[in-house]
Amino acid sequence: MAGSSTGRGSALGRCLGTSPETFARDHWGTAPLLSRAGTLGDGGFTDLFSVEAVDELVARRGVRTPFVRMAKEGSVLPAGRFTGPAGYGAEVGDQLSSEKVLAEFGAGATIVLQGLHRLWPPLIDFTRRLVAEIGHPAQVNAYVTPPSSRGFDAHYDTHDVFVLQVAGEKHWRIHSPVHVDPLADQPWSAHADDVARAAQGEPVIDAVLTAGDALYLPRGWIHSAEALGDTSVHLTVGMSAYTRADVVDALLGLVGDTPALRSSLPLGVDVSDPEELRPIVDSVLADLANALAQRSDRAAELVAKGLGSRFEQQTRPEPVGPVQTLAAAALLTTTHRVRLREALGASVEDADDTVRLRARGRALVFPAEAGPALRHLLTGEPVAVGDLPGLDAASAVVVARRLLREGYVVTAG
Repeated sequence: MAGSSTGRGSALGRCLGTSPETFARDHWGTAPLLSRAGTLGDGGFTDLFSVEAVDELVARRGVRTPFVRMAKEGSVLPAGRFTGPAGYGAEVGDQLSSEKVLAEFGAGATIVLQGLHRLWPPLIDFTRRLVAEIGHPAQVNAYVTPPSSRGFDAHYDTHDVFVLQVAGEKHWRIHSPVHVDPLADQPWSAHADDVARAAQGEPVIDAVLTAGDALYLPRGWIHSAEALGDTSVHLTVGMSAYTRADVVDALLGLVGDTPALRSSLPLGVDVSDPEELRPIVDSVLADLANALAQRSDRAAELVAKGLGSRFEQQTRPEPVGPVQTLAAAALLTTTHRVRLREALGASVEDADDTVRLRARGRALVFPAEAGPALRHLLTGEPVAVGDLPGLDAASAVVVARRLLREGYVVTAG
């Protein structure tokens, strides 16, 4: 697994009633895992989210669609049922209306707060740490279901999920997949009849989650849930696992380097006729196999480039505060401590008499003597500016100030 943080103190460890190694071997992508609060050992999830957080987001934060949905008995409500303008200076019409939400929630509708990894600070930090450990993009939604109500019918997701029960109780029924390992363009609605039939059978897991419990579901596993007793609040951490199909897509980047695969199809070809296309497809498959064989030494590099670029687009590094950052840069001295932004994915490379610091499609160029200092920062450990190796005091301040202003490092107290 990517990242250096493992075990109970890690973001992943908080979701598991077993070791990360056992989870990776026996469950990731293959089998559900129900973990009871007593096996997690971290005192629940209220430090990440809470009932009070729900009310604050609904009533005081001006949350807008699509960061919120409401659903009742399997149907998503029209946005106008729970949104509206918020008065002078906030006339935008798709903001949550606390009065409307109250009415729909009181009538049995579930509140779905989406994209909380971008809205709620504890979940912003938690998600960033989790992504660093699992090596796949992740996002977080909250589901707030009134007593004895059901938000959605039995269905499957096209991404893996952790369900983290924050408050209340929810009865979950889990059934085996009818379409194993679905891709993002293979939603459950394409197999709705099979899903409905499977949901009538004996569940693999039939359990009530209470506060502090966690449930892992690989993509494709059918599930439905119903709140019991008091209001239920749970977090769904969705993980968009990269697949072997993604590796194939990246390898197809070889097509552009292969003349035989760039050539035009015959004039007048009927592309809707399978028989006419059969010899063409056979020829293309042979040329593709040959291209892959000839460039096998570049295959891993090509896949790393493609998936690495996609990972950067789908994940976010540690946030920076523009106002505080510029103020800190202006006042920077050798005694201030800095560190590399978490999850930046930076690298250093030498180029003649310069050194380049690359991260997320950008590069900063420094004199070669800055190389040891930049490589020291890549460790992620905080360091006093005056202790950056290879630089005198004045140069260290200049380099650190530039890195601060460009968003590569943050102050560390």
